Amino acid sequence: MSEQATLGTAVVTGASAGLGKIYADRLARRGHDLLLVARRAELLEEVAADLRAKYGVKVQTLAADLAAAGDLERVAKAVSTDASITLLVNNAGLSTLAPVAQTTAAQLQSMLDVNINALAHLSHTVLAAFKSRDRGTLVNIGSVLGFHTLPISSIYSGTKAFVVAFTRGLQDEVAGTGVKVQLVLPAATATDIWELSGVPMSALAEGTIMAAEDCVDAALAGLDLGEPITLPSVNDAALLATFVDTSAKLFGASQTSKPAARYLATA
Repeated sequence: MSEQATLGTAVVTGASAGLGKIYADRLARRGHDLLLVARRAELLEEVAADLRAKYGVKVQTLAADLAAAGDLERVAKAVSTDASITLLVNNAGLSTLAPVAQTTAAQLQSMLDVNINALAHLSHTVLAAFKSRDRGTLVNIGSVLGFHTLPISSIYSGTKAFVVAFTRGLQDEVAGTGVKVQLVLPAATATDIWELSGVPMSALAEGTIMAAEDCVDAALAGLDLGEPITLPSVNDAALLATFVDTSAKLFGASQTSKPAARYLATA
C-alpha cells in the first residue's frame, strides 16, 4: 500500500483562504488527497487547481455555506459516505467583534450556525465513521478567546468556549481507541477574518500577530507530537498543564451538597 493511500483523504472546511488554505497546502504536501469546503466557489477552485499542480494529489471541492442547513447536510453526507476520509479539519469560522448591543441578530445567528452548529454536526458525523473503523483524526480549530473574553468578543468567545468544552469531551470519549482528536487554540493570526470581523489587524499590538503559515505548521507539529491541545503561540507548556489541572480541581471542589461557608454567614 502506498503512503498516499495510507494517509487517505483530508477534509478541510473554510479552505479558500486563511488557515484553511494553508492546512490544505500542508496536508497535500504530506500526501493527503483532499476534499475542500468553502463558500466561495471560485476561490476554492483556484486553491484546488494550484494544489493539484504542485503535489499531484486528488483534490475535490464542495462549495457550501455551513450556516445554511441544506449545505451543511450536503457536506455531512459527503463526509459520512466516503470511506477514504481519515482526517477532518473543522476550520471554518465567523467573527464579528463588537459589543452585543451593536451586533445584529443575523451576525449573531451566523456565528452560532458556523462556529457551533456546523462544527458540532460535522464532528458528530465524522466521528461515527472514524469509530466504526477505529481510525481517523479530528482537528477542531478554536481560539484562545475560548477561555478569555473581551468587551467586543462576548459572542465569539462564547462560541469558541463551546469548541473548547465540546472537543475536550470528545477526547475523553475516544480515549483508548485508534481515533485522535486535537483542539487547536490560535491567538491573533494574520488572516482575512480580522477585516471581516470589523477589527483591522492594524489595530492590534505590534508583535502579537502570527503568520498563518507559522500557526498551521505549529498546529501540525503539535498533532505529530500527540498533543490533545495545541496553543501555537504559547511557549511555556506548563501554563496549559496548570490551567487544565486547576480546572479539574475547581470542578472537584464543586462536588458537595452544602453551600460554601461564606453563603451561610448570618448577619
